[in-house]
Amino acid sequence: MKRMAAVVAVVLLCFASAAYADSFSIHITVDENGNGTFTNTTGFYDTLTGYMAADPGPGGASSALTYSLLNPPGLISGDLLIYNGSVFSDVVRFNSSNGTLVFYSNPADGYDSLADIASPPGSYYSNTLTLFEIDGVVNFTPTAGQPGFVTGAAGPITYTLLSDPAPVPEPSSLLLIGTGVLGAVGALRRRFNA
Repeated sequence: MKRMAAVVAVVLLCFASAAYADSFSIHITVDENGNGTFTNTTGFYDTLTGYMAADPGPGGASSALTYSLLNPPGLISGDLLIYNGSVFSDVVRFNSSNGTLVFYSNPADGYDSLADIASPPGSYYSNTLTLFEIDGVVNFTPTAGQPGFVTGAAGPITYTLLSDPAPVPEPSSLLLIGTGVLGAVGALRRRFNA
């Protein structure tokens, strides 16, 4: 009986904490090739298409991959300096003057995306933050005063910044993974049928 009461208590706690999961938030995803999305928890969805434009920030390039963030009032200007391990990889800049995000990428692996340009901005905003990518991805939710924060927003904003994507696995790797999954399923099936 005590065990059943404990299970019921755990289930009720899960439902109680789920009530707080419905708070409002915004999620913006952009990549080095001009593809992006803008979503929120009320179901709003918009495609963000990057375009080449002059960067109005300090030392900005005459042509850089730019995304309109729908010009939110209260956007905090600044630069995200992104590293891949110890290697300087990208600069993502937020410009409050025109409500944009500008994506600069290091072309060390070749000029294979719109964001790849010969050099990062000539200078930076005084408001900078250093982040590290993991497998070409940075997830970032700014707090008050950080680049990309929107003062007065109805909820937190999370940015997913996609740098050079991880390579697609070779077919032989997928076959090996599939064989392992089938073996695990077979072992579980044999265990439950015994």
